[in-house]
Order: sequence, then structure tokens, then C-alpha cells
Amino acid sequence: MRHWQLRSPDTEQEWQDYYKLRWQILREPWQQPVGSERDALEDTAYHLMLVDEHNTIAAVGRLHKIDAATAQVRYMAVATAYQGKGAGSRILAGLEAQAAAWGCTHVQLNARDSALAFYQRSGYHSMSEAPEQFGIRHYVMRKTVRLAKDDVQFRLWCDELSKTWQQTIPVSQFMQLNIDSFDGNEFRCAAPMAPNINLHKTMFAGSIYTLATLTGWGMLYLQLRALGLQGDQVLANADIRYIKPVVAEPVARCVLQHCVGDLMPLAEGRKAVQKIKVQILSAGEVCAEFHGRYAVLPATGKADHKA
Repeated sequence: MRHWQLRSPDTEQEWQDYYKLRWQILREPWQQPVGSERDALEDTAYHLMLVDEHNTIAAVGRLHKIDAATAQVRYMAVATAYQGKGAGSRILAGLEAQAAAWGCTHVQLNARDSALAFYQRSGYHSMSEAPEQFGIRHYVMRKTVRLAKDDVQFRLWCDELSKTWQQTIPVSQFMQLNIDSFDGNEFRCAAPMAPNINLHKTMFAGSIYTLATLTGWGMLYLQLRALGLQGDQVLANADIRYIKPVVAEPVARCVLQHCVGDLMPLAEGRKAVQKIKVQILSAGEVCAEFHGRYAVLPATGKADHKA
């Protein structure tokens, strides 16, 4: 089994291979010369590649800042043999994480018309048409990766969320669920082992599921507060994959780029739906991965109940 790693090119050979893949996928099919796959921002941009232990590069991508709030993805390329196998999604996720680490609130890109569906599945929304390139239509797309508020506001919202859990979800008190941190991008919740342990001295599967569910619910709550929206939040359906036993204090981790779905229909009195991924970590390892589909019904009760 191959072991894939996301990292920046390091050696001269890796840089050559990195640019070669860019050219082969993005320029050669349109008879563009070698060198046309580069621009003036290469030295200041963040570069990422998906590579195996044999230095085979499956995909590449680049990120640079447009301004303090916005980072732009460019030169996304996946080797022909790895297209449709998740390589592009891994590159995109790595670039989004870097944008969030820079403190950017949005990631922007110009997508070819043939790639619109891929970016929409990853949570991007079309903003406008971009200039054509090689006769191909392009669209400006954008995704939020950090809420545009400060730490004081985040703490206030987390206090409100904690009180909401305690007052409306009794199991959260029994589990001793608590909010560990929230920085506008990453939301972390924890629960001690003692009230959630099973006869095997590991965390009870039901507690793992509940911890993940409430963490996703909480991330949705925080997004609604940032948007000034209100509604009744419900978990429509979910699945969880238990990877390893939780043997030490667990932490549930959710990042904003793993929340896919537009919440703005609520502003028009319609139901909003969002898919959210949550990871459960123990001793630094991912022990479970949860995927939930949450719905938010307008508080007015005039909800559009179509899924």
C-alpha cells in the first residue's frame, strides 16, 4: 500500500517534477510553452504536492494572498493516473488549511467550467464569471475558512453555546461536555473519560457519537451567530467510522472548511442544510470520523421542508 504525504517541494528534482506536472496538465494540451505554467508570485506563494514514498507526485497546487483576508488557489493539477481518486481534494484541503493558518477568512479561485461540480462539492460558491483562458470559460468561486470576528466575540458565543447545551440537552451535562477552544476556524470540544467509559476501559461508542454530534451542532451554531441568523438545528442523518479505541481523554475537532452547505437560505425563510465532518482524537490520533447532515429550520416556522 502506498503512503501518501502532503508537503511542499524540497529538492531541486522535486521542484522540477512539480512544475512539470503543472505544465503537462494545465498547459501542454493547449500547446503552451514550458515556462507558461509559472508566474511572478512563485517565490512568495505556498506550494503543495501529494507525493508517495517513491517521490511519485499525484497532484499539486499553489496558494498566495490577494489581501489580508483572502487567499487564492492557483495551478491545481492532478496527474492523469490519479484523477477521480481524491488526490485533488487532498491538495485543496491542505491549501485551505494554510489559508486559515494565515488568518484569511476566504479562499478564492478561478474554476474551469468542467471543474465547477468538484469545487461546489468542496463548499465553493460561484461569484462571477472570470476571463476565459484558452477558450475555456472560468468562474470566480469562493469559500469561507474563518469567521470574521475576534476572540472576545468567539468566547461570548461559546459561553452562550455551553449554556444552551446545559439547558436543552441533558446528556451534555452527564457527559461533562466542555468547549476546549474556538478560533474562528477550528472548534474543539472535550469530555472526560470517567463518565463515558465502558467495561473495556475505553470510551463508550455512544459517548463518542454524541461528542461528535454535539461538536458538529456547535460549529453550526457558531456559524449562525456569525451570520446573524437563527433557526432550529436538527441532525437529519449521520454516519460514523470507529477507527481505534479511545483510551485517553478525547477531543472532538471540527474545522470550518469541513462544513459544506450554504446557510443563507435562512435569511429568506427557507431551510438550510449543511454537511459537517468531525474527528475524534485521542492521544494525538484520529480514533473516529463522523459525517453529519444538519438542517436548520427557520425560527418563523415557515420552513421549506424539501430535502
